[in-house]
Amino acid sequence: MAIRITTQPSADDLFGKSHWWGSPDLPEGVDYPCSDELGADENGEEATLLFLCQIRLEDIAEYDTEGRLPHKGMLYFFADIDYFLGRDDADCEGLGQWPEECFRVLYAPECDNLVTHYIIDEDGKDVSLPEEAISFAPCDDSESGFKLLGRPFYNEYEEHEGLVSLLQLDECEEWGLRFFDMGMANFLISPEALASKDFNEAIFFVHSL
Repeated sequence: MAIRITTQPSADDLFGKSHWWGSPDLPEGVDYPCSDELGADENGEEATLLFLCQIRLEDIAEYDTEGRLPHKGMLYFFADIDYFLGRDDADCEGLGQWPEECFRVLYAPECDNLVTHYIIDEDGKDVSLPEEAISFAPCDDSESGFKLLGRPFYNEYEEHEGLVSLLQLDECEEWGLRFFDMGMANFLISPEALASKDFNEAIFFVHSL
């Protein structure tokens, strides 16, 4: 059984809670991930990956009946998907499996001593998208939409047969998120790496019809 992700704008303080977009609340001493692939800007600053979401794992415990994910701590997802949000100046890695420098999955066993990391432009403006609260519900393994666990919605993943879809990203009109022509993106991981909580073994794959 997979876990459906539904988001909605919220006026609540989402510090330390599950949320989509916004800024990550990372454990003290953990840096915001940057990408060697993207290089540095004209000021020599390393390019940062786009923060997608943080999942407070106790929120999904009741839906993860097989115990495939940890039920304590926080899981964070980052990826260089600015191009798919309509940002014309952004580069695009294209279809297929992306280089490991272009995405990141971080796992923190505890949710203590968190520090919010804001990404600001040269004018001091926060460049993150408005954060949204997340709610969870059970869903079929191969369902479309945004979900944790299960299988990719598309069946054309033969080269990754047997991998778990750790996080699936679908298109969203409200965000202007579109993966080419009717596409999706998946963070994929082997059952063995998932069982050992080795999230560094995750891969990122973009598919489109």
